Amino acid sequence: MMVEYKVNSPVSSVQFIELLQQTTLGERRPIDDAVVIQGMLDNSDLVVSAWEGEALVGIARSVTDFYYCCYLSDLAVSENIQAKGVGKKLIIETFKQLKPGCKMNLLAAPLAVEYYPHIGFNRHESAWILSDLSQLR
Repeated sequence: MMVEYKVNSPVSSVQFIELLQQTTLGERRPIDDAVVIQGMLDNSDLVVSAWEGEALVGIARSVTDFYYCCYLSDLAVSENIQAKGVGKKLIIETFKQLKPGCKMNLLAAPLAVEYYPHIGFNRHESAWILSDLSQLR
C-alpha cells in the first residue's frame, strides 16, 4: 500500500462522502446533504488527506487557530485500510501544521473511544455540546 499525504489539497464533496460511506463516521455525518458536506470542507482551516492513487482513503479535517487549539472534527480512514497506521499518520501530519504548544482536541466516535488513549491522547471529562439554540435555557 502506497499512501500519499497532502495538506489542504482539494477534496470534493463527492470524494468526502464516498470516504465517509466506507467508515462508521458516515453514520454521524450528513452524507445525504452535499451542500453541508461542501460547507464543511470549504470552511475547514486544515485538511490533511490520504490518497492511494486517485482514491481518497483518509482525511483529518480540523478547525483551528493554529496557536492555541485545534479541533479535529473528522478523522476518517477507509475500513479497507484501517489498522495500518493511516489514522495516526493523519494526526501526526495535522499536528505538524500547528504552532508549538497548540493543543489538539476531538470528540471520539463511539467505536473509536479506545483508539485515542492507545495512541497518546488524554481523556477530558468536561466536553459539552449545544446542537440547537432552542435547547438553550
